[in-house]
Amino acid sequence: MNVILTSHLGGSYRENGKRIPAMLMEENGLLEKLRSLWPEGARVLIICADPADYEKNDTVLSCFTQALPMSGLNYASLEMCDDRNMESAADLSCKDVIILTGGHVPTQNRFFREISLKEKLNGYTGLVIAWSAGSMNCADPVYAGPELPGEAVDPDFQRWIPGLGLTKTNIFPHFEALKDDMLDGMRLIEDITFADSMTHEIIAINNGSYITVDESGETLYGEAYSIKNGVMKQICRDGELIKL
Repeated sequence: MNVILTSHLGGSYRENGKRIPAMLMEENGLLEKLRSLWPEGARVLIICADPADYEKNDTVLSCFTQALPMSGLNYASLEMCDDRNMESAADLSCKDVIILTGGHVPTQNRFFREISLKEKLNGYTGLVIAWSAGSMNCADPVYAGPELPGEAVDPDFQRWIPGLGLTKTNIFPHFEALKDDMLDGMRLIEDITFADSMTHEIIAINNGSYITVDESGETLYGEAYSIKNGVMKQICRDGELIKL
């Protein structure tokens, strides 16, 4: 199995409130890496973040229908798995590429468990691509950092949950966009993420950065920061790569 974990995969942009298909991201050689691993005439399954958000899921599928060939990635079949067709994930051996979308981490995590995705990926030999929440849920345990109002102050909100176990790295995506954000009256990074890093290292990556997982281990491409024991330091820059 080859795994590519991104902060943002691309494939669309928003214009006047509507999603428009676009090429996948090229920064730090991401699209070049995807092309090198992409099988000819791929059978592709996209697995959603929210199985009941049909509008978003249909939009993602519609955009990728055009974004993949636009990016030089051809496919023989392409479908979206949500609660309308959960059986599409029943046998992953007939899929060459699995794409895990972004969204709300705990919501997607519950859906992954509902379709027994971790068990079905055991022995999978194809390509797994994920962005944002999808990338976060590939760890085990998963860092499900608070993101919605009320989650940071909810004593019952679970910040560490079981995941797919495809990576040893806990990813914090969209760092450049979120680093100055506030949530529930607290600074998202300094007050929330720093405190959560006392038990695990968290790797914060920008859009355009990504991690590959293969038989040689895990490799990080692009700008990224290590957050551990309440201390943050830059570990990689754009145009560079490091082994994790």
